[in-house]
Amino acid sequence: MSEGDKNRLIAWDHELTAAHQRLREALRLARDSLDGGEGAFPRDLLLYCHGFCAALGGHHVSEDTGLFPELSARHPGLRPVIAKLEQDHGMIAWLLQQFKQALDAAAPANELLSHLEGLSAIMESHFRYEERRILGALATLDLDAEPSSLLGPL
Repeated sequence: MSEGDKNRLIAWDHELTAAHQRLREALRLARDSLDGGEGAFPRDLLLYCHGFCAALGGHHVSEDTGLFPELSARHPGLRPVIAKLEQDHGMIAWLLQQFKQALDAAAPANELLSHLEGLSAIMESHFRYEERRILGALATLDLDAEPSSLLGPL
């Protein structure tokens, strides 16, 4: 380990995987709110589902505007990977919008759960690809920034 690695305050690879874990947990809570029965449905659903949407959307916007430009500048070979990740972000944003529209329309729980299942599948595939392709570069990234500015306020 180099002296620079020892002095680096933020391990960006760990920050990214921790952010992904928090988003997985937010999705679990949103799913659980749908399975919680009619008594807990309206209030918990709005809290957990809108919270999940805001967290996932905020994470991707922060990556697109903060982390990815820095990573692209320092690791030009990752530009095609970053372009794929940004494309995924656009698709996930569209899916989140469809889910929010269903929420606003007070769609039945089974329809909302179907939206979450689709989001879950795409999100998990995206996270795994992202972790496989950029964690190595993030492990060496020496960047003076707050994690929330590059990974979202989660």
